[in-house]
Amino acid sequence: MLFNILGFQIGWFSCVLGSANQLPWLGVIVSCLVLFVHITRAMNPAFEFKFLAIAAIIGIIFDGIPQSLGWMSFSQVSFWPDVLPPPWMIMLWALFASTMNISLNWLKHKQFLTILIGAVAGPLSYWSGARLGALELTNPSAAIIYLSIGWGFIVPVLFKIAASKDD
Repeated sequence: MLFNILGFQIGWFSCVLGSANQLPWLGVIVSCLVLFVHITRAMNPAFEFKFLAIAAIIGIIFDGIPQSLGWMSFSQVSFWPDVLPPPWMIMLWALFASTMNISLNWLKHKQFLTILIGAVAGPLSYWSGARLGALELTNPSAAIIYLSIGWGFIVPVLFKIAASKDD
């Protein structure tokens, strides 16, 4: 569990601070290493890989909406299409998902709490990233409302998917 918590934190800070310091691929590389170790240590590596991929796809769609609406903006990343959220943001989704069957496992069957935590912690994470210089909330009110509603919905959905490995 300690590796899971530390791995997430190391990945989050490397992604956010890497982006803020014009080193967006640093966070991607660090996150790939953390996630590689996570998957190789998982009880069901195939399921875990698929779950992290699903979370990343959800992240691409979810973060792409406020980006396309001009509510959030990111610095350009070399060798990456501007129409997609940056790769470090996508890695953050996979990193978050990697905590759901380990350090956040205790939340798995607490529906109301997952909604509440998603609605508060999700936007707080973006706000923190913006304060550190990794992204800009160009329309903060719209972005925070969108993020709060979206994360309040997505976190329980991700926990439901994570729990499906137990079926």
